[in-house]
Amino acid sequence: MSDRQSSAQRVAPPTPVDVSLFEENGLYILRSQDGMALYRYDIDVDGRSHCIDACSKRWPPLIASVGATPVVGEWRTIERDAARQWSFRGHPVYTYALDKPGAQAGDGIDGVWHVIAP
Repeated sequence: MSDRQSSAQRVAPPTPVDVSLFEENGLYILRSQDGMALYRYDIDVDGRSHCIDACSKRWPPLIASVGATPVVGEWRTIERDAARQWSFRGHPVYTYALDKPGAQAGDGIDGVWHVIAP
């Protein structure tokens, strides 16, 4: 079976309403509804966000929309001040303020920021 056939037969993972799933070159890519790449932070080892204050300005958290289902597949919402932030596989999810839609310039920054792949 070719890679093209096997990727076509894969089932897309479930995503919350605030996340878009694209297939590019046989790989699934996760983005915000605005087309921004989604990232995780290695310091967030306990399911809590450790990116606060100035960090959260450079790495805005992906906030769940009002009324979003709090559990979707491997996605969960976690408390973040008065809002709910999405987490994926136990890692809070962020975008990168210097990205443009469709880009993922934040991948690998400081060795602790990584694009999320399903």
